Amino acid sequence: MTHRGFGHIAVATAAALATLCLAAPAGASSSALPRLDITGVYVAGVSSGGFMATQLQVAYSATFDGAGVIAAGPYDCGQGNVIEFATCDIGASLPTLEQQAVTWSNEGRIDPVSDLAGKPVYVYHGTADPVVNALVSASGVDFYQHFGANVEYHNSDPAGHGWPTPDGVLPCSLTSLPFLINCGDDPEGEMLTQWLGSVNPPNTGTPKGTLSSFDQDPYAPGGNAPALSMDKDGLLYTPPTCASGAPCTLVVALHGCLGGTYLLGDEFPEVANLDTYADTNHLVILYPQAIASVIPVNPEGCWDWWGYDGPNFAVKGAPQMVTIMNMVHALSG
Repeated sequence: MTHRGFGHIAVATAAALATLCLAAPAGASSSALPRLDITGVYVAGVSSGGFMATQLQVAYSATFDGAGVIAAGPYDCGQGNVIEFATCDIGASLPTLEQQAVTWSNEGRIDPVSDLAGKPVYVYHGTADPVVNALVSASGVDFYQHFGANVEYHNSDPAGHGWPTPDGVLPCSLTSLPFLINCGDDPEGEMLTQWLGSVNPPNTGTPKGTLSSFDQDPYAPGGNAPALSMDKDGLLYTPPTCASGAPCTLVVALHGCLGGTYLLGDEFPEVANLDTYADTNHLVILYPQAIASVIPVNPEGCWDWWGYDGPNFAVKGAPQMVTIMNMVHALSG
């Protein structure tokens, strides 16, 4: 199976979307997730996937050892309304979000916020991002630091709204499909180093591992992933060492809006520069997939960071987060 994809913002023309809707991952058929020797779990995402990465890290902080947040903002920034992401940087809002997290932690609705202390978090935001305001991104940094996380903040690139990668197909400052931008640096290497302390250089040749598809339905509450605005299939990249039983680290990688395989095929895995590091650093990369839907109302295939799947989208028990956690538990045994 070849691999590539990502996105978040309705700037594409109807013709471009019509063409991209034909894309689909090629190769292996769907199957169940394998049980592997997983010794650590991290989560990263871009745009809506970045907000979801923060939700997972905060709600399930006992499980996730670190997070990577690209072009996104603080926990529960949406506050049940997609419009709120533009205003959650207002001074009074951040203390409210922090106190809400403390309250939910005390009530057991999320894992203890004390678990965030010392956890490595990598945050990336471009100075040319027209979608997520720089103050929103900075509020996310402040949120994590408030709870003692070890945050590295990369906010110097003239980047548009997208996933920055040395394999990016778009100029750094562009905000457009497929939202895979090249700013002449290696944020994935920075992120993994922030998490793990050091990493081996990536594999720049032929991929050694296998990108396979798996059925997401068994992991979804009710056994119906599309009912949660999640695709029928997800993707998993497994290096041969991990498939053979070696201890490996799991990275959950979340695409943005307009970035799922239903629209872009496997472009995100191919270009995101995670599989390359997986080959040389004993990493398994899980690519859960969201999908556009009419019910629930999610026309751009975003992850639920504002509540289209229900009011409890940011706490443990949220349908999409439960689905992803079930995948993590299936892989780690």
